[in-house]
Amino acid sequence: MLELLARATWRDLLDVWERIDEMGFDTGWVPDHFYAGYGDPAGPCFEAGTVLAAVAARTRRIGVGPLVLSNTFRHPAVLAKQATVLDHVTAGRYRLGLGTGWHDGEHGSFGIPLPAIGERFARFESAVGVLRALFSAEAARPPGVTRPDPWYPLTGAVNQPPPVRPGGPPIYLGGQGPRGIALAARSADGWLLPGTHAGNVDYFTEKRAAIARALEELGRDESSFSFVGQVACGTSAFDRRRSLEEAIEFVRAGADEVILGVTPRLGPDGLADVAREVAEPLRAAAG
Repeated sequence: MLELLARATWRDLLDVWERIDEMGFDTGWVPDHFYAGYGDPAGPCFEAGTVLAAVAARTRRIGVGPLVLSNTFRHPAVLAKQATVLDHVTAGRYRLGLGTGWHDGEHGSFGIPLPAIGERFARFESAVGVLRALFSAEAARPPGVTRPDPWYPLTGAVNQPPPVRPGGPPIYLGGQGPRGIALAARSADGWLLPGTHAGNVDYFTEKRAAIARALEELGRDESSFSFVGQVACGTSAFDRRRSLEEAIEFVRAGADEVILGVTPRLGPDGLADVAREVAEPLRAAAG
């Protein structure tokens, strides 16, 4: 799995995405930020949803998705419609990553409300319910779905055409606390280690164990759930050797997939280095 990080021009992004199918990665992801450096306005940073819409049609094999969308940035009904479009564009290869939203600097700069964590999580939980409802077979035809809710109510909502994938794109959540873990176990297809903890195998192991316990309590088969680690690949051969070691540790700790963070500024040649020196040996090590 590959995350194409920020601080890139459109040409950087396009050069990479036009070659990404050939590189041997399984998925390609983009982050959802308004600033490239977690609040630092220096450097280019394109909006995640429109980037995915522009580049998804240029892929033929790999899965694509956001890592992860901030629920505070978009109404979930709009997000469900966007996700349905991308599911059609990719013929079912789209994955939807979603989180509560967190960076107060980005929210403040653009005048986007960032509620206290209690309300924010309640909205996040409701948003996942909206997505599931609008991805359902009932939403594909009148009378649609009705879902009373204090945050995002639906009244006879129809999502036509429905997603290509039955039940809609797989939903990957990024919640970290007890409520986030419970929601992931109850409603998600997978859990994503956040970029702020990239390379932290101990943190991943702790959260994975908590989610596994929650899945067992719910009677869900753990094999139907995807645990996703993340490492940053840097820009040098030394960085890539270190990231390979970290990625292998994630696999040993129970990661089903590992995201490799790469800046598109490295271009197709740099991406090929990551594929050759990290992705390929990781796949071999994982069996």
